[in-house]
Amino acid sequence: MSEGRPGIIVNFLVRALIGMALIFFVNEFLSSRGINAAVGLNAVTFLTSGTLGIPGVALLYGIVFYRIL
Repeated sequence: MSEGRPGIIVNFLVRALIGMALIFFVNEFLSSRGINAAVGLNAVTFLTSGTLGIPGVALLYGIVFYRIL
């Protein structure tokens, strides 16, 4: 069982880093289009994107767009 532990941690870190990069690029794209809907880059978004992956990033943007309404 301890053999799988490093794989889980690496998987989490890869998803979190890809999610943070995706958030950065989507924020830049939206700001270039004049849309003021940015998700912050912080510990909560790191944990969300690491745990849920791309759907977690979509969830974060869904929350931001819901707040704009």
